[in-house]
Amino acid sequence: RHQVKNKDSGPPGSGSSGPGPKVCIVGGGPAGFYTAQHLLKARDDMVVDVYERLPVPFGLVRFGVAPDHPEVKNVINTFTQTAQHERCYFYGNVNVGTDVSVEELRKAYHAVVLSYGAEANRSMRVSGEGLAGVFSARDFVGWYNGLPSNKEPHLNCETVVILGQGNVALDVARILLSPLDLLKKTDITQHALDTLAASRVRRVLIVGRRGPLQIACTIKEVREMINLPDTAADMLPADFESISEALKDLPRPRKRLTELMMKTVKTESGQHKANKSWGFRFLRSPLEVLPGPDGKRVAGIRLAVNKLEGSGEDAKAVPTGQTEDLECGMVISSIGYKSLPIDPCVPFDPRSAIVPNNMGRVKDTAGLYCSGWVKRGPTGVIATTMNDSFDTARMLLKDMDSGMLNLSVNKPGGQEITALLKERGVRAVSFPEWEKINLEEVRRGTAVGKPREKFLDVKDMLAVAWS
Repeated sequence: RHQVKNKDSGPPGSGSSGPGPKVCIVGGGPAGFYTAQHLLKARDDMVVDVYERLPVPFGLVRFGVAPDHPEVKNVINTFTQTAQHERCYFYGNVNVGTDVSVEELRKAYHAVVLSYGAEANRSMRVSGEGLAGVFSARDFVGWYNGLPSNKEPHLNCETVVILGQGNVALDVARILLSPLDLLKKTDITQHALDTLAASRVRRVLIVGRRGPLQIACTIKEVREMINLPDTAADMLPADFESISEALKDLPRPRKRLTELMMKTVKTESGQHKANKSWGFRFLRSPLEVLPGPDGKRVAGIRLAVNKLEGSGEDAKAVPTGQTEDLECGMVISSIGYKSLPIDPCVPFDPRSAIVPNNMGRVKDTAGLYCSGWVKRGPTGVIATTMNDSFDTARMLLKDMDSGMLNLSVNKPGGQEITALLKERGVRAVSFPEWEKINLEEVRRGTAVGKPREKFLDVKDMLAVAWS
């Protein structure tokens, strides 16, 4: 590995000329790094360049995983090994679609893989969505995880309503209600800690359109909620009355989760001595966010009361015509993320908000592939993304072997793109430069007894990277 020294000292891309297939990956999150890992392992002449809009890599592992789940972030070690590989180059601070077009990447590389994830929020499509105090879970999570340019929530109300009952909704509820002593030892931003220290939030309701048997979260997350110190579970016993006969036919994970909720209803009823509370509310869908007297801030939410048609995972929520109003000072919508189109030359399906593809091969566009959420929609955990990215990489390798991708043409790869970016006044952040940011964040964290204290501003990140 005598080239490594050359790789670290030269500008990004300085080693990526020469023969052999050159692949470019757009997006430095889990999907991008898992795709890169598989490609580099498969061929020892393959060069992979990873482009990322932010100066920092790892996408949702850095900005999505809850700060009190550090074990989930261990995959960063694997991604770092991939990025340090002698035939892998990282270009942070490069916004594909703005700084350089997908068309230009396609000319410079044998293949381009889109792995840029889902950076927009699904809309609730109800009136009042724009009121102050209405947040998407994506923005709220980004706020406490230090995603640059996120707006600050005001936690000066007693009750928060979260719409959606997936793991992200439970992450948000847990962060809102966790004792500060538990959070102080995590990599949550100091900024968020200060806001949470002054928070007046005492009650969080987690609302879903279907019933307890269709809830989307996993048992680990529910158990964490139940075990929160000084916090009581506030469930409605009536929600669980009719489901005990369905229990015996449920698959094991679903059965264990349902039993845990039912046990919680029994043990918690009449035990409201805790300072804070949380609870699920089932068979409810948002109809409108209700403003307060000033007409500007949220004061409540009107919900449609639903009934279920069908049973099990396929049950549909159907409105009954009844409604219910909940008072709250904040609404957090956790109903999912969606991908955005990146470039006019890339096909995009606005309805499903993905790039139309066949097993990761983009429809009607030779040499273009996709992996991760932009390929299949924003679902699944990191392991799902890993398998999905490996599938895309296998498809790409198959196309190289079959000659569908023409490797006889020598492509300039990163050298050409680096020259283009330089002309446009765009300076990329290399992986060794990210490691300077990383070291500084860890140093700042250590000083206050945390694993890291993240930079919240791209300008500060770049100042350290290029110092």
